[in-house]
Amino acid sequence: MSVLDNFETWKQFLANRLQQAQQQGMDQKTITNLAAEVGDYLAQNVDAKNKEEQILKDLWNAASEQEQQALASTMVKLVQNQGNSYS
Repeated sequence: MSVLDNFETWKQFLANRLQQAQQQGMDQKTITNLAAEVGDYLAQNVDAKNKEEQILKDLWNAASEQEQQALASTMVKLVQNQGNSYS
């Protein structure tokens, strides 16, 4: 089973990676930029596996580059806020 098959699993995976990046001293701007790169890659190369991913993909594809940065930042905040419950 891929981490992309279930949205909750995907968020947990992201929360774990975010925690690792923060522990290694990566700053928030760098994390958000990496999240935007991942979002761009996923939107271009990976088929959505569930309705949540399809909505994110549709939003990503409709967004300007600035809006994509905002979406990436929002996803980072989402998993930061929920990350404590995944530990």
